[in-house]
Amino acid sequence: MIGNLLQHPLTRGLSLDDPRTTLLRRQIIASKPFLRRIYAEWYADLTDAVGERHRVLELGSGAGFFKEVCPQAVTSEILLTPGVDLIADACVLPFADASLDAITMTDVFHHIPDVGAFLTEATRCVKPGGKLVMVEPWYTPWSGWVYSHLHPEPFEPAAGWEIPSNGPLSGANGALPWIVFKRDAALFAQRFPRWRIARIQPLMPFAYLLSGGVSLRALVPGWLYPGVRFMESHLRQERWAMFAFIELELGE
Repeated sequence: MIGNLLQHPLTRGLSLDDPRTTLLRRQIIASKPFLRRIYAEWYADLTDAVGERHRVLELGSGAGFFKEVCPQAVTSEILLTPGVDLIADACVLPFADASLDAITMTDVFHHIPDVGAFLTEATRCVKPGGKLVMVEPWYTPWSGWVYSHLHPEPFEPAAGWEIPSNGPLSGANGALPWIVFKRDAALFAQRFPRWRIARIQPLMPFAYLLSGGVSLRALVPGWLYPGVRFMESHLRQERWAMFAFIELELGE
């Protein structure tokens, strides 16, 4: 399989649920200029959406550097990981009612085994007018092929909202954000009427793939990033995007 040939040597043979994998992925992001620029762009978008809100929780912080961009964020991870503020399960958040201004995440929602339970917790913990913002894999004709052939995680657009709990990180369905917020948008609105989908912006058809992400070798040097992003901006994102920026706002 192509994915096996391109697998990054630092994570080869390690379980996704091994905390060492998270730490190695942090090292990989820092060492790959093209990939780091992707995360910097995502974090800037998340921070812009959060604005001046002070009590911000980031879920799944272990491999990233969101706090460098958003210093007020409380970082968290489901595994015991050095460098994060607390250990937290997204389905049982250790926060008081209406105590958070925002929750952010990057590539985390599609790992949550029961997103209904998480959204219930988010509704409880976030203040009225607060935000839930994320960057997640997204289903398009192009991404469906890529995620099915070049990515180790399951990608099942026909599945339901829950995923098998094989492990905190190995359990996944990359199509889950698209399922909840696009395919089942009416069901989402029925189950969680206080949450309004403020924005869904499909993005990045090729950049992440060319970077190799946190699992594969980089295919291009960092200096090509502006050119790749310029080229991508001229494509029809609804057909080609591999990710989406998703912004929800909580009503009264």
